[in-house]
Amino acid sequence: MDTVGSIGESATLARIFPRLPHADAALLGPGDDSAVVAAPDGRFVVTTDMMIHGPDFRLAWSSPHDLGFKAAASNLADVAAMGARPTALVVALAVPADSPVSLLEGIADGFRDACAELAPGCGVVGGDLSVSETLTIAVTAFGDLEGRAPVLRSGARPGDVVAVSGALGQAAAGLRILFEHGVRDAAALRQAHPEVAAQLAPRPPIADGVLAALAGATAMLDLSDGLALDARRVAAASGIAIDFDAASIGSREALDGGEDHSLLATFPPGTELPGGFRRIGVATTGEGVLVDGVPYESRGGWDPYEGWDGNAG
Repeated sequence: MDTVGSIGESATLARIFPRLPHADAALLGPGDDSAVVAAPDGRFVVTTDMMIHGPDFRLAWSSPHDLGFKAAASNLADVAAMGARPTALVVALAVPADSPVSLLEGIADGFRDACAELAPGCGVVGGDLSVSETLTIAVTAFGDLEGRAPVLRSGARPGDVVAVSGALGQAAAGLRILFEHGVRDAAALRQAHPEVAAQLAPRPPIADGVLAALAGATAMLDLSDGLALDARRVAAASGIAIDFDAASIGSREALDGGEDHSLLATFPPGTELPGGFRRIGVATTGEGVLVDGVPYESRGGWDPYEGWDGNAG
């Protein structure tokens, strides 16, 4: 079995590059010291995120394909949350020397399939490969605003409709199921519970980011850390309160669970909600998050430092 350490960086990259998705915006892709990516708008949005073995994923649960798919999806969602169209990804991997090359090939295939399914035309234009005792995936994503203003967190106004596109609480439910049943059942659990698949390889509604911007969304963000926690960020940035309709939310997992990577947006009253967006509340005067008019004070949501045990994973 070939490992990264046994064949070296150049040979490993030679096996990975052909599997990576091509970016339509790439004027020059992998192979030189830098890529060259077109920016027809004259501006681009850029975001970055890391996934680290232990706090962010477990190899006992996730396949290499899952890891690439999730790393791509989470970054594509951040671009979409600005109302931009994802155009390119830069991927840096730090892997143990004894990792099989097939692990990296699987991750590359996950990136390829995520881009093809969620953001056609987006691809990987470069990156880096290094060694580490802890498998780490770092992604930088770029997007094209196509002449539009970016949709910020700070634009919501009292009276705006609060809407979401995508799942609420599914990824958190999947994580709970995995912990409850143990790693030996991960494959079977994935087949039996769609919530587990939502945790391991989320499929956020990337195209709805552009649709929301075109429909006049006043604020938007990616629900990576949980509905209540992320909604507080919109409320604080906009100087308003967000009042959720309990019947539209459902379980507490929907409020406190992270990693769905759905899109939360606000729209002017009377707006016909685009794509898969559905109404779940209203922006009001005040501050913070309410549910049916009652302040919601839970400290739930994803925080990488909350309860972290460095020996876990």
